[in-house]
Amino acid sequence: MSRFVRHFLLALQFFTRIPVTGRLADWVGFSPAMLRASAAHSPGVGWVVGGLTAAVLWGLLLVLPAVPAAPWVAAIASTVFGVLLTGAFHEDGLADLADGLGGSAQRERALEIMKDSRIGSYGAIALVLVVLAKVALLALLAQADAWLAVVALFAAHVTSRTVPLLIIRTLSHVGDTPQSKSKPLAESLSNAGLLAGLLWWALALALVVWLLPGAPWAQALLGALVGLAWMWRLLRRRLQGFTGDGLGATQQVCEVLFYLGMALSLPGLA
Repeated sequence: MSRFVRHFLLALQFFTRIPVTGRLADWVGFSPAMLRASAAHSPGVGWVVGGLTAAVLWGLLLVLPAVPAAPWVAAIASTVFGVLLTGAFHEDGLADLADGLGGSAQRERALEIMKDSRIGSYGAIALVLVVLAKVALLALLAQADAWLAVVALFAAHVTSRTVPLLIIRTLSHVGDTPQSKSKPLAESLSNAGLLAGLLWWALALALVVWLLPGAPWAQALLGALVGLAWMWRLLRRRLQGFTGDGLGATQQVCEVLFYLGMALSLPGLA
């Protein structure tokens, strides 16, 4: 249990801006092997980020005046909060991947572009479209049912941080490994690690089904799986493997498609 908690806290430190410092950091410790093991707890980080972001969304929906613009304000504010909480970790990966794949059809050149810290037109467009899609879909869900939007936000964060584990497990890491952001996390993912990540996800799914048993969770999960399949195929075809940017982009795409899958099922809720 002690090792489990230490790996979770290391993942929390790696994937968010939540400080793990002082004596707590000394107790957690650090090694490349520990960081690799902490990848399994990415869905657990989704519990924290999704839970806090959902709380912001719910709080704003409660205190804002009951006007048509309220769901939009709440959706924007909660999205901003989530970005600040994670330091735009996954959004950065999305932008880099879009720049690389959009900037060159050649694999090696695309990988080189992805290491450039400057954002290009493809990355900027991808970021704008994905953020707009998240805000619009959250606002749509909140207009239909405020509590549905809150619970869906939590579930989407956990689910979208689970699916990249399947990419780590089934594809090879590629790129300039000494400079790679994902290398410490990507050398391997054991069966035990994958099971730990799936356990985080299964507990979250059980919770949301208990909170909203009539919601279209299957359709939302199908949306995330479509995103996973698309990203897996894209990374395999264009890069013959994955990079840290590819994992971040996968999280963003699957989060959006989770909301979309649920939104497309809204007429059936009546």
